[in-house]
Amino acid sequence: MFQKLFQRPTGPAVAQLSVAELERRLAAHESLQLIDVRSAEEYQHDGHISGARLIPLPALAQRLHEIDRTRPVVIICRSGNRSQVASELLLRHGYLDISNVQGGMIAWRRAGYPARERM
Repeated sequence: MFQKLFQRPTGPAVAQLSVAELERRLAAHESLQLIDVRSAEEYQHDGHISGARLIPLPALAQRLHEIDRTRPVVIICRSGNRSQVASELLLRHGYLDISNVQGGMIAWRRAGYPARERM
């Protein structure tokens, strides 16, 4: 009984993407959909990656129609926790090519990659 309660769902796992790999893919102009699931305040005042689209996590389920199912989706947040939740939500709704950015914007900034300060 306890095994069933605490067993992780079987199904596709969320791919984990390093900030270095994300930077490489962005520099190569891959057709990614970069979704930032932080709050609008975090996105604006803490900086964001150029081209990232803001869809805060609390609004994501109502805005799934804005995300193209045929293109890769990369999800980012502050540290990687909210983006993991968002990635799992997308998987449950049938999106297949989903990646979570490990370490989020904290790791992005620590690596010295550029972040825009204003919307």
